[in-house]
Amino acid sequence: MTARELVVLGTASQIPTRHRNHNAYLLRWDGHGILFDPGEGTQRQMTLAGAAAHDLDRICVTHFHGDHALGLAGVIQRINLDRVPHPVTVHYPASGKHFFDRLRYATAYRETVQLLEQPLSGDGGVLVADRDFTLEARPLSHRVEAFGYRLTEPHGRRMLPERLAAYGITGPDIGRLQRDSTLTTADGRTVTLDEVSASRPGQSFAFVMDTRMCDGVHALAAGCDMLVIESTFLDQDARLAEEYGHLTAGQAAGAAAEAGVRHLVLTHFSQRYSDPAEFELQARAAGFEGDLTIARDLLRVPLPKRR
Repeated sequence: MTARELVVLGTASQIPTRHRNHNAYLLRWDGHGILFDPGEGTQRQMTLAGAAAHDLDRICVTHFHGDHALGLAGVIQRINLDRVPHPVTVHYPASGKHFFDRLRYATAYRETVQLLEQPLSGDGGVLVADRDFTLEARPLSHRVEAFGYRLTEPHGRRMLPERLAAYGITGPDIGRLQRDSTLTTADGRTVTLDEVSASRPGQSFAFVMDTRMCDGVHALAAGCDMLVIESTFLDQDARLAEEYGHLTAGQAAGAAAEAGVRHLVLTHFSQRYSDPAEFELQARAAGFEGDLTIARDLLRVPLPKRR
């Protein structure tokens, strides 16, 4: 199984269709599982995708419109029913605290899991910063308070076997060199980490849902390996997109091209369109030349290989 992949659980916008469930996206990142915007029916879609409640350690909600949050009630109760053995943290806009409380306690159930809340406000900022990744949020421009999310892996080093062999460094000494950045070999030579390794850029993932074009879109997308972004409307309906606080396929793809995104995933499609190929055509016409996925339910999309 791919260690880092996006599992698309739903791709519809306001109204689900026969072929598209409400929004929901699971990011598998090594041993972490982050669920984004669980709309109605997410629990069932997880079952169909082979994803378990135990896989989740974070839930990120962009805003409190139903197609992005109505599945919270079922997902939270399933986490407790399955007695997930670790804490689960939920990030959401602070202005929607009353909506979150209603969804969390929509019906009676037994709480067995530590559910931690981290409401967002203002400019968002860094939510998590550890050795595995930094998770940050930026405000978007929608009809209600909304935030996008970005996960960034710290830069690291890739060990070069031929250079290690040249210095006679093997076994536990490799770990010591990685930890301390320098090592004195058996023959008295001092070797630095830079001499036996190469820079390994960290990977990045951004999630942008309901929004008009704004500074937050550009900041989240900048140079990322994978951008999951709404394209509710086609370009001919740009006026509607602006009125309702959304992006068109061309706008989303244009922003991705400008940001240097490597893999673009378009999703959150209005039920008014029946041909997904139109979104791809408009994205390419907008100048995006990287890898492009027009999302469909239950699709798995691996993160690009490292640069």
